[in-house]
Amino acid sequence: MRAARGSAGQSGAGTMAGGEQRGAPGGPERVALKKEIGLLSACAIIIGNIIGSGIFISPKGVLEHTGSVGLALIIWVLGGGVAALGSLCYAELGVTIPKSGGDYSYVTEIFGGLAGFLLLWSAVLIMYPTSLAVISLTFSNYVLQPVFPNCIPPYNASRILSMVCLLLLTWVNSSSVRWATRIQDIFTAGKLLALALIITVGFIQIFKGNYEELTPSKAFNFWMTPSVGHLALAFLQGSFAFSGWNFLNYVTEELVDPRRNLPRAIFISIPLVTFVYTFTNIAYFTAMSPQELLSSNAVAVTFGEKLLGYFSWVMPVSVALSTFGGINGYLFTSSRLCFSGAREGHLPSLLAMIHVKYCTPIPALLVCCLATLIIMLVGDTYTLINYVSFINYLCYGVTIIGLIVLRWKKPKIFRPIKVNLLIPIAYLAFWAFLLVFSLYSEPVVCGVGLIIIFTGVPVFFLGVYWRNKPKCVNRLIGKHCHCGSVHSSGPVLMVCRAQLPLSPHQCRDSSKPSHHWHAQPSDPHTKQARCCLWMEILPF
Repeated sequence: MRAARGSAGQSGAGTMAGGEQRGAPGGPERVALKKEIGLLSACAIIIGNIIGSGIFISPKGVLEHTGSVGLALIIWVLGGGVAALGSLCYAELGVTIPKSGGDYSYVTEIFGGLAGFLLLWSAVLIMYPTSLAVISLTFSNYVLQPVFPNCIPPYNASRILSMVCLLLLTWVNSSSVRWATRIQDIFTAGKLLALALIITVGFIQIFKGNYEELTPSKAFNFWMTPSVGHLALAFLQGSFAFSGWNFLNYVTEELVDPRRNLPRAIFISIPLVTFVYTFTNIAYFTAMSPQELLSSNAVAVTFGEKLLGYFSWVMPVSVALSTFGGINGYLFTSSRLCFSGAREGHLPSLLAMIHVKYCTPIPALLVCCLATLIIMLVGDTYTLINYVSFINYLCYGVTIIGLIVLRWKKPKIFRPIKVNLLIPIAYLAFWAFLLVFSLYSEPVVCGVGLIIIFTGVPVFFLGVYWRNKPKCVNRLIGKHCHCGSVHSSGPVLMVCRAQLPLSPHQCRDSSKPSHHWHAQPSDPHTKQARCCLWMEILPF
């Protein structure tokens, strides 16, 4: 095995068969992420990331804040419409700035390093680890529910099963991009079949005349009068279910023909998800009254118990399949964000290393996995969902503001897709409404979210902006962050052990028969070459 720094997007590199990128003839070999994601897998990534645990958690929150069935259904339809507007804007950005990393890459390119780093900081620290933790815990709870039918599954059992699932999928994503996308394809189909079952049973109920709660007189019978702040919170709850619509932009460099397949995948996936979500909620209300839904801790299970009889076990199994695919999709895309951040110099360069044989960003995957495991152990993830939703919408809005700024700064840049300017303006109008009234209704939750983001400012200036650090600081950072490349006879995972000031000739002519060392510059401002010794620690 050899670990190598990813070089996608660097000038002078051409793409070769097999997905590797190499430099000019006779130059050093460079390795890049493989282009293996076709249109079907692209749709599966979007659908798989959107449809996770949200559709089984958010209906209760949306209904609670809207005060009626009819208004709750309108919120679900509008949520899909807003996601469609945002995804169209991201489609233009994705083909204009064809880099992996999604929001982070676009914000860095348009607004500079600090804005990009703050987005990266909030995503790596809170957004993706917390979302992964929530989905993993939902998976374990639904898997264990048949084992503990009359009580809540034990805390330790739920955590252990969540960790096993997360570690398994981290291994899969580290071993093969193809395996990861196949899992996404299979489990996306599985979750759609599960939701199709709910929708089908709901239609059967409607044909039998069991739709009393959906009649206009009942549907708009408010048991509370929602304020504008309540509507903003209802949208935030629904946005958790729709989160993930932008995830395909994180793997643009691995997408086959992104200029065609990126917008096609969006046009197919977002309307499909909106249809599924709306009719799933309609099906819920054919079996449950609003009061029953609000009192249920597992909406899909309550639905199954009321209508499926002996086959009610299908519901917890279906939710487990849905969330398993969601965990895989979040791991796949969030690790690419770490990879892109490290390649831009905003994270330790070890995270920009990819496996030469498998072409997967193993160090970035391990960091995402570790951060999620920590949140599972020390954090109340369900409370953090509120922070995640607020930060998500804040980041979406800043990115779409970047689209308008890019139109002004670079009006002549080639844009294979160019949306009408009214689309980003309409999205930003909704964005401003949502953030202002969310901040008014939940000042503590939203305030903590802002504090989390701005804690990244001193980190940026100390770790990234401050170039002329003392030598002792540079040596300490270099020891842990600058890694070279190494050949080994067996497939192993490697970590940096130490750094020695060797010349390129010394590195290449190492006396160790099973390793060939290659020099990497330790400091872009000097010409001194250093080598990194690697230690084989884990059979893979």
